[in-house]
Amino acid sequence: MYRTVKATSGRQIFQPLHTLRSAEKELLPGFHQFEWQPALKNVSSSWDVGIINGLSGWTASVDDVPADTIARRFRYDVALVSAVKDLEEDIMEGLRERGLDDSTCTSGFTVVVKESCDGMGDVSEKHGSGPAVPEKAVRFSFTIMSINIRAEGEEDAVTIFQEQKPNSELSCRPLCLMFVDESDHETLTAILGPVVAERKAMLESRLILSVGGLLRSFRFFFRGTGYDEKMVREMEGLEASGSTYVCTLCDSTRAEASQNMVLHSITRSHTENLERYEMWRTNPFSESAEELRDRVKGVSAKPFMETQPTLDALHCDIGNATE
Repeated sequence: MYRTVKATSGRQIFQPLHTLRSAEKELLPGFHQFEWQPALKNVSSSWDVGIINGLSGWTASVDDVPADTIARRFRYDVALVSAVKDLEEDIMEGLRERGLDDSTCTSGFTVVVKESCDGMGDVSEKHGSGPAVPEKAVRFSFTIMSINIRAEGEEDAVTIFQEQKPNSELSCRPLCLMFVDESDHETLTAILGPVVAERKAMLESRLILSVGGLLRSFRFFFRGTGYDEKMVREMEGLEASGSTYVCTLCDSTRAEASQNMVLHSITRSHTENLERYEMWRTNPFSESAEELRDRVKGVSAKPFMETQPTLDALHCDIGNATE
């Protein structure tokens, strides 16, 4: 009996079932051996990790709400290894095209990863009697945008892989699926907290992986540019989009924005939002709720994922209105 599998290229491949099973295993995270130098902090060293509970790696603390939710994910580093191995042929071809000797290019690779996270809307079961789960779902995914290499003794890095279709579902890889409403800040924090911790650990280490028959070392850079405004507000602990503070990048209020549509600059940072949250939590000057809110400029929850300050939808609107 023959079945079909759609490979990462999108082609239909007809093969006997046992061949497909092994092909599928290679495509799933947890198939390839790898090593981190230095070893990742607070992350287990086993590489053959399959699908894990979304909350694994989360240590509950006093002020966190226990998250009663269903979430499944891959470990971040294991998923990245699988993604890089999928691009093995592209990497080797990129080295050849640039005239680089692949046997000397074993280190100096940098990988830029775009992260995306968004709600998937209403996924409730219309009929039937399945388990009672929240009726909203959220998906966190990533895309490898580019791979560069800086050869020894060279000043400039050379791009050997660039994703041609960065918004295609073929290049976007799901990391975590969760039954949760994207507005539920506490539960999102609990589920994505371990993902953030793994991502942070990877920034301080490098991946040793066999590509093209030789061990090579990769460094990763993460760009959280795949979030919409609602998710950016959620991750940075800002008030929702109906807030007086209209912008995710600066402290502009609606009144100020309507008066001055041009002179907006990026003034927020993740670290500053953390400081403001602490101020909101402790209220050191014993101010009234209104005064305190004015002081922290709409930060009302703990930010848990650092977002890149890129132009948001509001500034595009401001630009269009100015035009």
